[in-house]
Amino acid sequence: METKIKVLIVDDSELVCNIFSKELAKDPGLEVVGTAPDPIIARDLIAKLKPDVLLLDIEMPKMDGLTFLEQLMAYYPMPVIIVSSIAKEGSAAALRATELGAAEVIAKPGPSYSVKEMTEQLIEKVKAVYRIKDFKPGKRVDASRPVMVRDEERLINSGKIIAIGASTGGIEAITAILTKLPAKMPPILIVQHMPPHFTKIFAERLDSICALEVKEADDKEVLTSGKALLAPGNKHMVLKKNQSGYYVEVKAGPLVMHQRPSIEVLFRSLALYVGKDAVGVILTGAGKDGAEGLLDMKNAGAITIGQDEASSLVYGIPKEAAAIGAVSKVASLDEIPQTIINALEAM
Repeated sequence: METKIKVLIVDDSELVCNIFSKELAKDPGLEVVGTAPDPIIARDLIAKLKPDVLLLDIEMPKMDGLTFLEQLMAYYPMPVIIVSSIAKEGSAAALRATELGAAEVIAKPGPSYSVKEMTEQLIEKVKAVYRIKDFKPGKRVDASRPVMVRDEERLINSGKIIAIGASTGGIEAITAILTKLPAKMPPILIVQHMPPHFTKIFAERLDSICALEVKEADDKEVLTSGKALLAPGNKHMVLKKNQSGYYVEVKAGPLVMHQRPSIEVLFRSLALYVGKDAVGVILTGAGKDGAEGLLDMKNAGAITIGQDEASSLVYGIPKEAAAIGAVSKVASLDEIPQTIINALEAM
């Protein structure tokens, strides 16, 4: 009999604990072993129940989630998923939580995500973080020396477009890549699975440490060189083209591969409108979102890059993409920035 993944929920809302417990029980591979209304009780339950994955709220009595998380990672590191209200203030704290070692962030059910949608994402994320091998708390990635570029002016005027997709572990991976890229780059479009507001905070942090301009995408925003656009949480981002050039459409829509924003949606639009003038990059994450879209890009003539297993926090999406022949180049996270530059210069 397959061992179930043991989950402990730490949230002062009895309603949230009940909803999550009920929804996780729908999957035969998961077991909620307990709930705790505050970190003090949670600390004792962790020692007693030894859960595999922790769901953690941020605003709680007796001790806030960030303080508890920092202590947990110092003395008992384990996979943690932050359960976030999608308020702007909560999103800033949730981003800080990822710097302290949280593996994932999900939004509580509400106006933006129904219970059904939340459940689809939550189950996938619990299984993803459980598969993390040799779990160690994440470290904030600071700006580092840019890669080598032979001709920056040619690079920025190349007419190419770069698309990047990531899920679990993607915050650190995207940061590691963008901080190494020069300011003079073709337009970059990014999908990272995360809730509303969180994407704006993440984009602002990236913008503060990157040579590139980085921002959360607006609907109908025109693509420009030297700028990276991040898909807003809970919205799909699609590339479009008119007589004036390329722009992005930011829109609502059903979950695709359990996700919104979906990597698949972005990649398919690049395959349709950009073809051989695109570079697609698939990074760490669970599930299959983006694998078939990357194959569409490759079949349309794009150069496609997949993160390798050794440097992926969760080798899920890159593995799926490689298995179907969607990846033309495999590279470690450290190698990917230069691999992107080399691909652009070879096109």
